Amino acid sequence: MSTHKFSTAALHAGHDTTSNGGTRAVPIYQSTSYVFKNSDHAADLFSLAEPGYIYTRINNPTNDVLEQRLAALEGGIAAVVTASGTAATNTALLTLLKAGDHIVSSNSLYGGTYNLFKNTLPRLGITTTFVDPSDPANFTKAAKENTRVFFAESIGNPKLDVLDLKGISKEAKAFNVPFIVDNTVATPYLLNPIEHGADIVIHSLTKYIGGNGTSLGGVIIDAGKFNWANGKFPEFTEPSPGYHGIVYHEVLEEAAFIAKVRIEGLRDHGAALSPFNAFQILQGLETLKVRIKEHSRNALKLAKWLEEQEEVEWVNYPGLESSKYHGLAKEYLTEGQSGIVTFGVKGGYEAAKTVVDETQIFSLLANIGDTKSLIIHPASTTHQQLTEDEQASTGVTPDLIRLSVGLEDIEDLQNDLKESFSKIKKNTLV
Repeated sequence: MSTHKFSTAALHAGHDTTSNGGTRAVPIYQSTSYVFKNSDHAADLFSLAEPGYIYTRINNPTNDVLEQRLAALEGGIAAVVTASGTAATNTALLTLLKAGDHIVSSNSLYGGTYNLFKNTLPRLGITTTFVDPSDPANFTKAAKENTRVFFAESIGNPKLDVLDLKGISKEAKAFNVPFIVDNTVATPYLLNPIEHGADIVIHSLTKYIGGNGTSLGGVIIDAGKFNWANGKFPEFTEPSPGYHGIVYHEVLEEAAFIAKVRIEGLRDHGAALSPFNAFQILQGLETLKVRIKEHSRNALKLAKWLEEQEEVEWVNYPGLESSKYHGLAKEYLTEGQSGIVTFGVKGGYEAAKTVVDETQIFSLLANIGDTKSLIIHPASTTHQQLTEDEQASTGVTPDLIRLSVGLEDIEDLQNDLKESFSKIKKNTLV
């Protein structure tokens, strides 16, 4: 764990300038594989007797810097980067779960994650019960004998509910299961879930950490605090048939989970991050603090402005005093509430589609966390595959518009939306 402050760690953690020719920038190691010194050296690497690089699907020097840096910023013991945020979620879960196991998850999820839990994992024999996360006790109430994970997003996308991390962590600890938190929207600068009891943190690095909309990536970060020898996870305490009989908890102790993610998860599922993408994400990470503070400031200004517009039915942003999540935001998100704003327009579904079609600065696309401002109508896109009831449970209504507020001048963003609102009357209300 880094002893440096956030900005310093974001710039320096994990990079040893004495070991790569003195390069100040992190080099891109664009290689599939690595030459062994001799057969004994190769054998030692494969048996885990010696650290090093074997094949980029498992590890890579560029990726290693990114992993060390993210672990330092989140307060974890180690991290593994993956090809995307969804790959991080899937790899983390499949490292822990098998056919017959059960997840209790918040129902306030990104649409892709909801679909993974509802439709894809059941094909592998893994089921999920979705609960309202506003009451931490709901997780334990829904838990079963075969429950192995509690899962939630620190700031739900697009519901923007702020998680009571301490409360849910307490429930998870009482039930002896790990608490996995997707911290994508909050970022490590605004919130450290591990400080509040999370056992595993995941991110889509594609979003705020990368920041420029250029590269897919994900990460799994291990707090190193969960007791894998509590009787519920024999895959950590019994010889692993997938890696010549290693007993992960015995050999790797606190790092048992994250080691299994790398050794078996990346090897078998193949969701490796490209070193070039890792390099791009490192560039974004260096300016994360500066960017996320400005994203948060712009989002709050825009949310307050939206509350004053006659065409707007409602506005949701945790930084607003009118938000029902404002109390939790004041407790957990003291440095800002990130850059996502949702609102509804008078005229419903068709009016919302008119707004997203008519903006000029806001880009209509399926992403968040870009330096450029983005807009989308979730009911017809990201959450289209959900039923109306499922959409409602995740916070998606027919009139909802999601904004990912970028770094443009706030007056230009306001004028862009104002102009698009004027088209509602012409296209929908007449």
